[in-house]
Amino acid sequence: MRKATVMHHEQIDRTFVDYFEERGHRLVPGSSLIPPPGDPVLFTTSGMHPLTPYLLGRPHPMGRRLVNVQRCLRTTDLDEVGDRTHLTLFRMLGSWSLGDYDVSQSLRWGYEFLRDGLGIGHDRMHVTVFGGDDQVGLDETSLRTWEGLGVPVELTVQENWWDNGLTGPCGPDSEIFIWTGDGPPRGTPGTDERWMEVWNHVQMRYHRHEDGSLTSLRHPSVDTGMGLERLEMVLGGHRSVYQGSGLMPWVESVQRLWELSERDQRVVCDHLRTGVGVVEDGVRPSNTGRGYVLRRLIRRVLTILWRRDPTHTLSDLPSEIVPVGDVRTVFTDEERRFRELLRRGRHVVTTRRSRGPFTEEDYRDLHETHGLPRDLIDEILGEVIPGHVHA
Repeated sequence: MRKATVMHHEQIDRTFVDYFEERGHRLVPGSSLIPPPGDPVLFTTSGMHPLTPYLLGRPHPMGRRLVNVQRCLRTTDLDEVGDRTHLTLFRMLGSWSLGDYDVSQSLRWGYEFLRDGLGIGHDRMHVTVFGGDDQVGLDETSLRTWEGLGVPVELTVQENWWDNGLTGPCGPDSEIFIWTGDGPPRGTPGTDERWMEVWNHVQMRYHRHEDGSLTSLRHPSVDTGMGLERLEMVLGGHRSVYQGSGLMPWVESVQRLWELSERDQRVVCDHLRTGVGVVEDGVRPSNTGRGYVLRRLIRRVLTILWRRDPTHTLSDLPSEIVPVGDVRTVFTDEERRFRELLRRGRHVVTTRRSRGPFTEEDYRDLHETHGLPRDLIDEILGEVIPGHVHA
């Protein structure tokens, strides 16, 4: 198999942007993690998020071909964080055709960028294509394009349909996977997890209405997104995204400070890194909205650390990763509040437990009345009842 070109994240950024600028795309500056006022979403979740009005047909001031590198934050996969590939905060490489070229051109450029721009061998690629359902037929354009390029195709249905909720813009997509296993590629993306998805090409062709019906958009567009950290993992031959240049400083700092399992170490690195990002964008801990997400991230870190040793403190983190100033102040203030909550919580939880086994109503009441999250309650119960695990 052809070996990919090893690059750190800044080189990948530059190579990606240069490639699409050479093909007539204009660079759109990355936006904040905080969406503009009136946007109901808590955080910017994808590169296309700030571009939604233009994907629906509004002319973009920079033209119809765009490229971007956007910081994104997703909490939907929070429980998956700690594995090899999931992150709460990540960077998305994106390209867009706003009613300009079609998906066939997008796929050919995507293939050529991976093969020629990054040195990923043709034999390490596999793709998936929308196979059709009772509303929309087989994505023949994507299928013919990949067959023409000689890349193996797997047809799926739900896995290759993109939408942004129950209503709004949507359409079929085609995903590019890279083989990350040892030895020759085997199976398909649907049968072997060593095929890693790196790039999704979405055809924004429809609008879904509240009754589930679809109408065609007046100006179909193509939206692509590729996770930078996953791509760096593939290029470097790493076993996880935490070995990439953007995450290694976090891993090395946490390893020097605290002895943790590999999964706990990853969660701590991810949550602290995400916390720094959202604090720098103006978020402060609170009991609602974005502030609650930040509070939850910090407290999950502390719960992991104090499970090992209650003397661990975030103030030990070096300034290279948690800067002195607002970020460090927010972290240490939240740690102080959480220590006090934990002190009071032990008494409240043990008193409630003395009445009998915990119920869902107990969890709900302790959270609403005392601000105690479920994972903290379970930690305290684990101290009271060794081996306790809540089903």
